[in-house]
Amino acid sequence: MKSKYIHLVANLICGLALCFNQSVEASSLPIDLKENPNVTIIGNGLGSRMQHFGFFETSLYSTQPAANIRFRNLCDDGNTAGFRPHSARDNPFAFEGAQSFHPPLSEQKDRWGSGHTGKGTFKSPDSWLTELKTDTLIAFFGYNEAFSEEAGIHNFKGEVSAFLKHTKSQRYNGKSAPEIVLVSPIAFDPSTQPSADIDAASYNKYLELYTKALKEVSEIEEVAFIDIFSPSKKWFHEAPETLTLNGFQLNKDGYKKLSQELSTRLTGQNIKLDSTTTKKIHTAVLDKNWLWNNYYKIPNGVHVFGRRHRPFGPKNYPFELQKLKEMLDNRDQAITALAQKKRFDLKTADAQTSPLAEVKTNFKTSRKNGSKTYLYGEDALKKFSLPEGFKIELFASEKEFPNLANPCQMSFDSKGRLWVSTMPSYPHYKVTDEKPNDKILIYEDTNNDGKADKEIVFADQLQLPTGFEITHKGVYVSQGSNLLLLEDTDNDDKADKRTVILSGFDDHDTHHAISSFSQDPFGNILMSEGTFLHSNVETAYGVQRSSNGGFWRFNPSTQKLDRLARVSIPNPWGITFNVWGQGLFLDTSDPNARWLTPASIKVPYGYFAPLPANLVEKNQRVRPTSGLEFVSSRHFPSYMQGDYLLNNVIGFRGTKQHTLEDGSVGFTSKHRQDLVSSDDTNYRPVDLEFAPDGSLFIVDWHNVLIGHMQHSARDPLRDHKHGRIYRVTHKSLPLVKPSKIDGATIAKLLENLKLPEYRTRYRTRTELRKFDSTKVNSALMSWLKKFKTNDSKYDNYLLEALLVTCSSDHPNLKIHNLAMESNNFNLRCVAVRALAQTPLEFNNLQQILNKAAKDPHGRVRLEALVVASRLSNRVDLNVILGQLPNDDICEDAQLSPVIATLRTLASNQTITSKKEKIKVPKHLKGKDIARFAKGHEVYHREAHCATCHQEDGEGLPAAMFPPLTRTKWVLEDQERLIKLVIHGLHGPITIKDKQYPGLVPMSGFKALTDQEIADVLTFVRNSFGNKASSVSPALVKKVRAYTSDQEGFYAPEELLIQHPHKK
Repeated sequence: MKSKYIHLVANLICGLALCFNQSVEASSLPIDLKENPNVTIIGNGLGSRMQHFGFFETSLYSTQPAANIRFRNLCDDGNTAGFRPHSARDNPFAFEGAQSFHPPLSEQKDRWGSGHTGKGTFKSPDSWLTELKTDTLIAFFGYNEAFSEEAGIHNFKGEVSAFLKHTKSQRYNGKSAPEIVLVSPIAFDPSTQPSADIDAASYNKYLELYTKALKEVSEIEEVAFIDIFSPSKKWFHEAPETLTLNGFQLNKDGYKKLSQELSTRLTGQNIKLDSTTTKKIHTAVLDKNWLWNNYYKIPNGVHVFGRRHRPFGPKNYPFELQKLKEMLDNRDQAITALAQKKRFDLKTADAQTSPLAEVKTNFKTSRKNGSKTYLYGEDALKKFSLPEGFKIELFASEKEFPNLANPCQMSFDSKGRLWVSTMPSYPHYKVTDEKPNDKILIYEDTNNDGKADKEIVFADQLQLPTGFEITHKGVYVSQGSNLLLLEDTDNDDKADKRTVILSGFDDHDTHHAISSFSQDPFGNILMSEGTFLHSNVETAYGVQRSSNGGFWRFNPSTQKLDRLARVSIPNPWGITFNVWGQGLFLDTSDPNARWLTPASIKVPYGYFAPLPANLVEKNQRVRPTSGLEFVSSRHFPSYMQGDYLLNNVIGFRGTKQHTLEDGSVGFTSKHRQDLVSSDDTNYRPVDLEFAPDGSLFIVDWHNVLIGHMQHSARDPLRDHKHGRIYRVTHKSLPLVKPSKIDGATIAKLLENLKLPEYRTRYRTRTELRKFDSTKVNSALMSWLKKFKTNDSKYDNYLLEALLVTCSSDHPNLKIHNLAMESNNFNLRCVAVRALAQTPLEFNNLQQILNKAAKDPHGRVRLEALVVASRLSNRVDLNVILGQLPNDDICEDAQLSPVIATLRTLASNQTITSKKEKIKVPKHLKGKDIARFAKGHEVYHREAHCATCHQEDGEGLPAAMFPPLTRTKWVLEDQERLIKLVIHGLHGPITIKDKQYPGLVPMSGFKALTDQEIADVLTFVRNSFGNKASSVSPALVKKVRAYTSDQEGFYAPEELLIQHPHKK
């Protein structure tokens, strides 16, 4: 719990804060809620997670039935008194001056100008408190701050004091300052700590210190204070059953005790929560909390009040929010009526709330667009094209299994069964709909005919499970802002235990939320996260923060979470590893495949790591991509082994195959072939994985509409019923005999590690983690000794032994040393990376990394730098950098940006983004120069022009996105060009003698100002080899006015009638 930053200004501000008080009446306990009924809680995860249990509110309503309480929860994981970031708020600080208590925010921007703060119209903390007319404010602070130990205590006091002074000066209810209650953190519970590496006694020492600090500040500022640390420490010692999940998070019973303690201290009254009335109140509270969460923390908020609000958001979200607000008021009345033992007709009251706006589809039928007519069976299969020798079959569809609606991700278990997550509630819950009932399903082919004949619902009532992974601990599932663990405790293939392990992940854009889960070679779960999002996740090791895209890494055994990679990418959706444990990932929208290792250096919060080079050939780039898998199956031809496959859901609609070859440090890649493609315009392949029998399975989302800027989230044509699973096999090669994994002995599982199939070894390693690691490590050494070192496969067996032992708490150091001393650089790479898995097990980290930094192979040197950046509290990064050969900086494109970034960090300098030098064409003069420069910025904004037409204006022909270079559409009629930018374009179009089907519309950009449209069109008409007159804001204004009645997109043929091409 070391402090990273010590602010010299903190002592001064703290002193000033503690010396002066406003003449506001002191808050004291108990508080008269009849006089102060509007109760709001703010603060960190301890308060935020209360909403899932509802006991505190139930206690308040039950003990104060006459108070007409209105309770609202504004807490969020990672919040402090002054720092409360949000994806749709451009200022993360809660009050003026709060920034002085926190490290300066990075000014680094991503490629679209997205910085460290959010963007949108989400209200400030004070605005929310004013809207809620807050009378009583309960604040939970101290847990996250305590990780700064003694060094941060003065800063903490200063921040809380400044917060109290500010808050006491406010009149949220319009009359008086709020009654304020500070609540301490709870103690840390050693009985459930997730790792032996955690020093619970040290944690509690600092939590107690910060509790005392809160008490001191509360006394000086004359506000009420509730010490929860002391009683909770006693609970954890005396309770017959555990009250926490992982040391710092309370479970259901823990929250019940906390709620009763808080309620008693706050009101002076105590009540048991097991009466018939309190149970009814509790049920009603949970119902209200569900709606409140979908109001205050509405999923997909990027379309509600974020940067993607326009063009569709204004048409429906104001009405949805208003209805939610009215329904919340109804539930307040219903709960109060229950407490007062009166009647309230909630159903009638809800029926009288404001109606929702009708949303009409903007879909236009054309011969090549997605079709409202869905194909089935042989009609769908006839649309596929595959190389000679391959065939594709339907394994399962919504016709035989109605639950298979909008499948998203897949995985096979140790029994060889297919697991699939489905998301019919996508893109997110709409008020008046039934609560989401997304599922995780298990499919079996019991008669081995290549088709599913049995379905098991493992879990239902889920909400947007965009990612899941089967582990030795259970099934981890993405649930919006939560990471959920599903367990089957009685082995009936039904999840009977659900635990929110971590919370605070952002779902501001639901298709950017943590997704496409995959285990790395050591068994950590990697989770993709897209741009726009600001996640702040509280863990047993401290709060983990990130913004604007990258990958999370979660260790199921220790519950340790860290940001594996934070790079400037839009929306990664696919990650996998090759035979030597080297990872590739897809950044879906660009679209590129990139090498993971260079992106994995650790950078401070708010900074970006260098972006690895794209591997996909330019003429084979298709967007968007989703799903990534290496070919590793004896059922597929030998020439394909080691190639990687990626899916595309628009334009190409299929699976492309690319080679992966070693370069000097990184990799090179070439397109091999198109493995699967379909002319069914509703075919949307989103995931793929090799099955235990060596066949390839592909998940088909199957939807007429796709895209978020092109169609409203509430477009009635968004399908919520269809979904397919396809199976690709080779006609002449035998299937692989599945190896026994489930229920196998350690000896049998170790033999599985010799098999060629990556996915068999992947599932075998997962199964081995269920065993006692001491027994596995002992067996590993005996197993490895059976092989001769000159065996052609010895390095592969040593690799597997290394991966298994290094996924345990106490790896076999002999095996690790064998790998470190191997002549195979691939083995040395993995051995170096393993150091970061269990660093406490190695007492000579500095020496090992010094040696690795001098390794003859650049890839090993790179691994050393990545590990050193992650263990900078244990090793001297400067010393390791000093071991590098002098030519590394200038000679290798992969190493040099990593080294430059680490040298900057090691010298405590600020990482800065290189400002792109805009080359203005010489023929532009005067105002057109500034217009061109501003247009460059608009063009490169996320989800604007460059996303589809690319930075060079050449488009993505393979994905059917047309170029902007020297085309009549760009260079000729200005009014025609302005029309399609304002209103969008949908349908087939011919550009430079090439037909483009227009499968996905070009979004209209009505939200841009007249000046912005003029600027970006001036830029486009004078870039990429183009040369044409500039566009004026006056002309844009004119066209906008006379086309104001235009509904939906223009069709290309429609515009050509109005504005024909010049001959």
